[in-house]
Amino acid sequence: MRLGIDLDGVVADFNSGWIRFYNRDFHATVTEDQITHWNIIPELTHFATMDEFWEWSLDLDGATLFRHLDPYPGAIEAALRLAESHDLAVITAKPASARADTMEWLAEHGFPTDEVHITGIHSPDAKPKVLADAYLDDGPYVLPHLVAERPEAAVHRFVRRWNSPVPGATDVHDWSEFEASVRRLASSREDGFHR
Repeated sequence: MRLGIDLDGVVADFNSGWIRFYNRDFHATVTEDQITHWNIIPELTHFATMDEFWEWSLDLDGATLFRHLDPYPGAIEAALRLAESHDLAVITAKPASARADTMEWLAEHGFPTDEVHITGIHSPDAKPKVLADAYLDDGPYVLPHLVAERPEAAVHRFVRRWNSPVPGATDVHDWSEFEASVRRLASSREDGFHR
C-alpha cells in the first residue's frame, strides 16, 4: 500500500525541539506538558503570533528548527519495517524556507521514502491532494480534511494532547498500533483480492 506519513508530531518531535531552543535563547522554562492544544505557542511564549514564531524558527544555529528535531523513539525503526512491504510518502506542512533542512533531516535519519510533499503551513486542505491508501497525521485541522476528501482511505489520528477524536479516523497511540493497523488493512485487501 501507499502510506501518507506526516513528520512533525508523528516522526519528528517538534515540540521538544522548539521548547529546547526557546528556553535556551530566552532563558524561559516552557515544558512539554504545557502543550495542550494546537497553536498554543503564543500563549506560552513572548511571540504575539505564530508568524512571529515561524520567523524566529528559521535561523537557529545556522538552520531552521526543522533541521534540529529529534525523531520520536521507535519512529524510524517502524517506518523501516513498514517500507519493507509498503511505499511511504512523506506529507508535511512546513514553511518554504525549511525544504532543504527537511530533506537533510530525512536523509540523516534514514527515513525510507522516495517521495516528499511539503505543503504550506497555512494550507490544512493541501494534504488530501496527495493520494494514499492510509494516512498518519496529528494535525487537528488536517485530519477532518483527510477524512472528508479521502473517504476511500484509512485515516489514522496519532493521538496527542493537542488533538481530539475525529469521526472517521482511527486512533493510534504509537507506531506499533499504526503498524498493526496497516497489517490488518493489507491483509483485508489481500483477502478481498483472492475472493
